[in-house]
Amino acid sequence: LKNKVALVTGGSDGIGKAVATSLSTEGAKVFICARRAKILETASVDIKKSTGGEIMPIPADVTNPDHLKSLFDTIISTQGRIDILVNNAGTSSASYFQNVTDDAWHADLDLKLFAAIRCSRIAIPHMKIQGGGRIINITTPSGKTPGQSSVPTSVSRAAGIALTKALSKDYAADNILVNTVCIGLIKSGQTHRRYDLRKKSDPALTLDGFWAKLANERGVPLGRVGESQEAGDVITFLASERASYLT
Repeated sequence: LKNKVALVTGGSDGIGKAVATSLSTEGAKVFICARRAKILETASVDIKKSTGGEIMPIPADVTNPDHLKSLFDTIISTQGRIDILVNNAGTSSASYFQNVTDDAWHADLDLKLFAAIRCSRIAIPHMKIQGGGRIINITTPSGKTPGQSSVPTSVSRAAGIALTKALSKDYAADNILVNTVCIGLIKSGQTHRRYDLRKKSDPALTLDGFWAKLANERGVPLGRVGESQEAGDVITFLASERASYLT
């Protein structure tokens, strides 16, 4: 991936930061965006120290079309191309159907589905001109098999999976390969925050104990919670020439 240009949305922590680290390790020039500027800058410094690569943090809200236009304008004006788009921005939002308001539905679809639509819409013309590219959309297993009290996330993720399949067929002839990774139970900022909540009611709970309990509760066949870097490496593989017939 040396000198390939990548954008990872939601790149300030967890899976997004891990993806950016893995891409940078393989030689890509990586732009990361997120809403929280300080955390984004800290992530950028951490990744640079770890990989020695080029990491460009740009604060942006992916639900804001003006922010996205400015973000892509910066990437194209400075690099002249974009080779890899990782639509990772998102958060867990799962509840009992009757408890989910219209505002919650709109917010979730805007963050997880429409952000991916808008980013892809901007990136694809540039990828077509340069002869190809990679788009990786991050979704979840609940998009394939929704569980109890899983909306709106399960619905927005199902839409993300369908979007991936549609784009993969529309742009295969342009050598733009589009894939999704349905992320299972992975250590991330979101899962750490769940630990913080549980620790309030169970002060003796250790982080390792929490991971073990979570893996058991979710019935993870491997018996453990995945590391964010394990997800990052899979996504980086999909962005590489090793995955040249995968869409």
